[in-house]
Amino acid sequence: MKRKAAIWAILAAGVIAVAGCNESAKVVRVRPPAEAPMAASAYADVTLPLPANPSYEAPISADPTPPIDILVAQVQAAYDAGVQQENAGNNDQAQTDFDHAVKLIVKSGFQADDDPRLSKLFDELGKEVSPDEINAAVSGGDEEQAQTQAAPAQPAPIDEIDNLSLPAGDPRLAMKAESELISVRHDLPLTVNDSVLRYLSFFTTPRGHAIVEHGIERGGRYDAMIRAVLKQEGLPQDLIYLAQAESAFQPDAVSRAGARGIWQFMPFDGEKYDLDRTYWTDERSDPEKATHAAAQYLRNLYGMFGDWYLAMAAYNSGPLTVARAIERTGYADYWQLQKMRALPVETQNYVPIIIALALVSKDPSLYGVQVDPEKPVPTVQVNLDHQISLNLVADASGVDVDDLRSLNPELLRGLTPNEPDFVLNLPEGAKKTFEENIQQVPEDKWTSWRLHAAADGETLPEIARRYRVTVAALEEANHLEPHAAVPAGFLLNVPAPPPAARLIHYRVRRGDTLEGIADRFDVTVEELRRWNHIYGNHVRRGVRLRIYAGSLTADEYREKKSARGESPRAHYVPAKSSETVSHQVRPGETLYSIARQYQTTVSELREWNPFLASRELQAGDVLSIER
Repeated sequence: MKRKAAIWAILAAGVIAVAGCNESAKVVRVRPPAEAPMAASAYADVTLPLPANPSYEAPISADPTPPIDILVAQVQAAYDAGVQQENAGNNDQAQTDFDHAVKLIVKSGFQADDDPRLSKLFDELGKEVSPDEINAAVSGGDEEQAQTQAAPAQPAPIDEIDNLSLPAGDPRLAMKAESELISVRHDLPLTVNDSVLRYLSFFTTPRGHAIVEHGIERGGRYDAMIRAVLKQEGLPQDLIYLAQAESAFQPDAVSRAGARGIWQFMPFDGEKYDLDRTYWTDERSDPEKATHAAAQYLRNLYGMFGDWYLAMAAYNSGPLTVARAIERTGYADYWQLQKMRALPVETQNYVPIIIALALVSKDPSLYGVQVDPEKPVPTVQVNLDHQISLNLVADASGVDVDDLRSLNPELLRGLTPNEPDFVLNLPEGAKKTFEENIQQVPEDKWTSWRLHAAADGETLPEIARRYRVTVAALEEANHLEPHAAVPAGFLLNVPAPPPAARLIHYRVRRGDTLEGIADRFDVTVEELRRWNHIYGNHVRRGVRLRIYAGSLTADEYREKKSARGESPRAHYVPAKSSETVSHQVRPGETLYSIARQYQTTVSELREWNPFLASRELQAGDVLSIER
């Protein structure tokens, strides 16, 4: 390959830029990239329309501060501002600052327990923001939205294998691999060396077999789409194995660092390539959109470094990391950087993992892998102008709700976003049924109502019990006469059950009054007194009140609030009997992570364990937890 003079000139310019144009910066010692095992003309399927003179891009000089560090600093600043305002007696502004801190975490794409510093801040926010207010911050204040839960995520396979300590590879596999390279097509250089051989040997073990089989199986669903996009973007087809290494083609895969989707985009990289994130959706989990974004990113990285191994390394650890390694060592060669340990450990293993996966996936039977890849699911698209729950879509279309989630992995919760022209994927053949059946449900009920096809002999009381509604509510929603019988197959509207009151523990802050607290949670002062055994008109700062809230829908609440200043009464729900369990705190655990484990709140943990009022949580502490 005769392009190296131009390539190294570009890289040298990039290194100089990183070094801040320092005249004393060392000159890069040019070493050619690793050669492919055979001439390019013999294995390349197409001529790649890559630039003859790769351009140096701005991202290589981007701010190197990790996104989690930026987030922690922003949340800390908002929390500190809230404390300052609270100490000054400005409770409303303090509440605004605390709410802003919570929203920063929610919108960041990170979970509160992704980082110990973030988890500790969330613990502190739990003292200042009630669970009800945290739900409101997460959902934008809509009670119906607050009841939705984030879809469960899968661990990213790359987290499991990139730091393995592996023995030397089986030399017999090297002979197999060299023979395979002669017989199979490949449009990336597939080098077989000791590093690759270690992972190739690992993928022949039972544990490694399971990882590679899962990836090949899942890959069948997206193989044709990914290859089509890579071809459209003018990239090597074998870059598909980068996605296999990153995620095993799981759109809901999330790494320890917060990367998401089959191409494992970090939040800021996803935004740079137009992958939008909202409370409802994350386009990093949209396989086709993320594939286009990944192809553009990889093309840009190749334009920076002129070598696919270095481009893949930069995809893993960032272009600035690779550029600095080149500047520090003087070598623009991946294998030399690996040998000198100039790259992060996971990046030193990253390219060998991809090469090993490519070798196994191209000829699975050669390595004892037997797997039947999944087939792509033919889909049709429905344009929605109104928010709708996936449960109702499933009812109206006859499609299993889990299949709907699989076809629409960018949906983070059980609802589509409240935005015009959202495109929902349905299995082929389900669109007509959905469009016919959904017409009988009022559009303003699409997020809360269900549809139910009556079974043979099924009665309204049985259906009402199943959905926790009254028979009268069913009759009203379907315009039925009292005691009407419904024939088998009759499609019933099922209204939403009345919201149950929920227990909230609220810590009284400076300036709070019983009247103000009652108005905030839409209960009465008399109920506050009864629930908390209060006999006067005042309550001390710091006291934790028990409040049973949530007996009204969001619409009813707003209507009541606007009608003559009335404060509607909430139904009293007696506390359920409970048992107390003990939990010994392990190193690294926080109140937030323990609260999530036991499906409770930080506030309740503190209430059940008074010693936490005088000191921080420590490893070895034994917590009492009511279940």
